[in-house]
Amino acid sequence: MARASRTHEVVERVLDAIIQGAIRTGEALPPEGVLAEELGVSRLTLREAVRLLQAQGVIVQVPGRRHRVAPVAEWSGLEAVVRHARSAGERERSSLELLEVRMMIETGAAQLAAARRSEADVDAMRREVERMRAAHERTDVAAFAEADLEFHEVILRAADNRILVAALLPLTAMLAETRSETSAVSEIREHAIAEHEAVVAAIASGDPLAARDAMASHMDQTRGDLVAHVHARR
Repeated sequence: MARASRTHEVVERVLDAIIQGAIRTGEALPPEGVLAEELGVSRLTLREAVRLLQAQGVIVQVPGRRHRVAPVAEWSGLEAVVRHARSAGERERSSLELLEVRMMIETGAAQLAAARRSEADVDAMRREVERMRAAHERTDVAAFAEADLEFHEVILRAADNRILVAALLPLTAMLAETRSETSAVSEIREHAIAEHEAVVAAIASGDPLAARDAMASHMDQTRGDLVAHVHARR
């Protein structure tokens, strides 16, 4: 367990070095001995980290030569892509990309939830909306964002698809960050409450298409608010 944890730490440090430009994409990875010394780890630990980065498409093996660092556009691992997306220079673009992914995934989740939800699921969604309303009234941004995230998690659970849940797990950190940014704006909180109420009503009705459309409306509203109230102020 300790070695696995240490290896993951090295993966993150190498990724950060690449994202920050200390290790350049498109170029050869520094020599193994040099990089291991810089990171303060054994060559064995570094090799394990490099193998994990190869699995994510970040590092490419070149026969007879040093490994090459792939351009970001060629990265295939969601963990690496999300870490890059969360970097300072990429946050505006990544927040819009995340919304596009959410539009594709969460509209389908709402559609499934309408057909599979229990009354307990509907009650849980309503509770989270009430938590959002109470947090909005006392301007508690953190509590509002937490209730917002939990609302969407209830829908994912109600959709009853394990792969769907697993697909969104790596995005949780990014979701939390973007929720905190948008939830800080009073007008956005008001819009979110109204949109969430519409989603609950559609899912409770048992109409999959109505639920899908309600979630699509929510995503459209979120995108518009993000651009108008957050990105425009940067």
